[in-house]
Amino acid sequence: MKRQRTKLVKMNVLPQAILQSPREHPRFLQRTACPLSDFARIHLIKDKDGIDDYLAKNIKGLSKQEAAAHRNSYKKNICIDMLRQGYHESFSELFALIQKWNALREAAGPGSAIWQQKSLEEQPEKLEQLHHFLTRAEAAGRAGHYEKMYDNQLNLAYCFNDPEEKWLSNYFYEQCFNTAKLVKIDGGKREAQAHANMGLISEEQGNVMKAAKHYEAFYQLTDGLPWKDETGHTYYSLACKHLWRIYTLLADKMLENKEHQQAINMLRKALEIAKKGGDMKTEGEAAYCLSLAYDFAGEQERALSILNTSVKIFTALSDSSGLGRAYAAMAKILVSQGKADETVTCLGDFMKAAENAHLSQSQVDARVLLGNIYNERGNYNEAFEYTSQAFEAAKALNNLPSVGETKTYRGIVEAHKLMVAFKSHIEAEDPISLKYLLEWKENKSDMCTDPLTVELDKETSASKPL
Repeated sequence: MKRQRTKLVKMNVLPQAILQSPREHPRFLQRTACPLSDFARIHLIKDKDGIDDYLAKNIKGLSKQEAAAHRNSYKKNICIDMLRQGYHESFSELFALIQKWNALREAAGPGSAIWQQKSLEEQPEKLEQLHHFLTRAEAAGRAGHYEKMYDNQLNLAYCFNDPEEKWLSNYFYEQCFNTAKLVKIDGGKREAQAHANMGLISEEQGNVMKAAKHYEAFYQLTDGLPWKDETGHTYYSLACKHLWRIYTLLADKMLENKEHQQAINMLRKALEIAKKGGDMKTEGEAAYCLSLAYDFAGEQERALSILNTSVKIFTALSDSSGLGRAYAAMAKILVSQGKADETVTCLGDFMKAAENAHLSQSQVDARVLLGNIYNERGNYNEAFEYTSQAFEAAKALNNLPSVGETKTYRGIVEAHKLMVAFKSHIEAEDPISLKYLLEWKENKSDMCTDPLTVELDKETSASKPL
């Protein structure tokens, strides 16, 4: 009836914590917000009295054409303005986007998120942004200034940030990708940006292989160049992170299919890319994932060797989460090899490293792991000592989830201790042992308390005068 619980559970695939969804698109240029024109400001005044007052104060002697403009919808006026200025492509594009928006709303139906949102033609601010950047992109394209055309299209992609507008943002990123191929004067900078954005879109849509091709192109175009995004990170380091993540995702799929050697090869590439990116955190995670792949392939010694590298990196970074995962993986491998003493030594090193680096959560994790190992070995007194220490350390951190977890582990070990005494009394089959069990059942006291002494105490208490 011995219950065993442990944190050293073998994973079938790489840990989900490592395989995060891609972050939002990096900003490769400062977003430009076009100012609303006087024409737009007039149209944003909703009530009739407000419009009349504005016209009386600011505009005198309106022509028939101008008066008609104030009566028309904002969408109609924008479309007329585009056609009058000769921006036929911008008109067609805007009209097609409005139609697609309406089709998506109809397809989603009442109650959907996009249905609750106003249609595109009812949002003057967004129509103004579309008018502003579409016409400038078209003018730049006609003049052969494809870099300006690209920048205007990229600004349009930045304009649509809501989840319901994601398709619009992706549409303009795709337009940027097509335009970037025509730019010849920037050394490939815009083409690199476009590949990064298309990689993110492909990854979000679940097309991992296509995303990998875009990220590889991004990496090749930025190798050795000093370009930076608006946060100050180089494009090259960003490309390395994207490639590391996508290679890890590909390896994860391979491990699911039991293609261990292919996964190892892919993760070795990921580790090399992570090193080139210069981010120690990414390098530590890459080494950790590679060690898991070697473990799944049955190459435990190689796995342990790479885990040591991961431990050194996470210790240098004071990364409590990474350090805990690395040591837990090492302990799991040692346990699978039947090396109980080496496992205890390994976890002792974990506890010392956590104490030296002042990693409070890691100290809790180390004690839990040690407690579980001793529990597995049947050394319940040592197990209870370590799980109790873990419980007290978790309380000191005021970490409620950790408190609950460590309390559970301590309770399991305490139950195992109790089972040992209970079993010995059951197997003895004598009157004294029976008295022990009955006394414990009645009072839930220490099972090792002498029942004769307890009975004597009861009699003494009863004989005392009130």
